[in-house]
Amino acid sequence: MTSSAQVLQHNAEQAASTLPPLLINANRVAATVSLGSHGRRRAGPGDTFWQFRQYSQSDPAYMIDWRQSAKFDHVFVREREWDASQTAALWCDCSPSMAFRSSKKVPTKSERASVIGLALASLMISGGERVRLLGFEPSASSGRLALIQMAHNLERAITDQPASTVPVAQASLPRHISVVLISDFLFPIEEAESALSSFTGQASSGHLLQILDPAEESLPYRGRIRFQGMENEGSLLIERTEDVRKDYIGKMAEHRASLAALTDRLGWSFSVHHTDKPPHTALAALHMRMAEER
Repeated sequence: MTSSAQVLQHNAEQAASTLPPLLINANRVAATVSLGSHGRRRAGPGDTFWQFRQYSQSDPAYMIDWRQSAKFDHVFVREREWDASQTAALWCDCSPSMAFRSSKKVPTKSERASVIGLALASLMISGGERVRLLGFEPSASSGRLALIQMAHNLERAITDQPASTVPVAQASLPRHISVVLISDFLFPIEEAESALSSFTGQASSGHLLQILDPAEESLPYRGRIRFQGMENEGSLLIERTEDVRKDYIGKMAEHRASLAALTDRLGWSFSVHHTDKPPHTALAALHMRMAEER
């Protein structure tokens, strides 16, 4: 290796060492998805070719593509793909309940939520879009600096574990923004409804991603266990945990059905991700839904 190459490698390693670990993991997940820059999938102002269609009397003459028209018996116009910048408002829940994990083999819910959120931000910013992180002071919303700031803010939040508060619409947010909320959403459905409804008229689209530890779905424990609340809810001693498993699973299903009904009524998307599954699967599905809405 030449000396110049060694210097470049050393500089690259030094630069990488200063990145927040959360961002490094998020970039790996984003690279796995590899969706790259996506179009808005509809006609409008832009530089990228969208489609040919037959000329109508309302079309200006400059839109006619004479070369394409010469091949057929009809006059065609060339449409370009709309590429106006989109802004997304992102919230990753880092409250105390999100610090739960049932095994060291899986990450905490807050870590997984933050990695998926940052990876989504990375994909959007790579596509020329802007991202705002809800719950923090407004900062850079595009470019590499924005991702680094988001990662530092989320890492600090994971450590500090702020009180669980679902974000609501802010006057400083632009209209027609896409809203992405990532949490376990294990709080009263009324709180979720109040928060989501506040974005009505401001958000062009909304997405809920529920992050759950696998043990929260199945309650795999047996025997006498004391369950301790992580947000000052107190404790609960159950003599035979297996005896309440059926009712517990039913309550979880009922709560999820309420979330699904709420998002369906508001026209938002809703999906569930478990921390024992690869993060890129949830990221790819979420990013694809957002791309299709463009």
